[in-house]
Amino acid sequence: MIYAVTYEHHDEVGWHQHLVPHITWLQDRLKEGSLLASGPFNDLPHKAALLIMSASDRAALDALIASDPFAIEGLIENMTIREWDPIFGAF
Repeated sequence: MIYAVTYEHHDEVGWHQHLVPHITWLQDRLKEGSLLASGPFNDLPHKAALLIMSASDRAALDALIASDPFAIEGLIENMTIREWDPIFGAF
């Protein structure tokens, strides 16, 4: 299953402190195939991102997200997770 995950970071100091471990986590998820794409939203007054992720089910996705250094440090706010069915495009 493919999921669209969005979340926000309102603690910019914490975001900067944990950015490198988060990027390593993203790179590892990309290599293993659970992360298909990710990137920030640039039109908001705070940090926010979209991740397109693949997981066998919602429980597996929740476990992946829980292992993100941003999640471990309590830096993720206003997260939404939606199952996504890409019909056209690269996915």
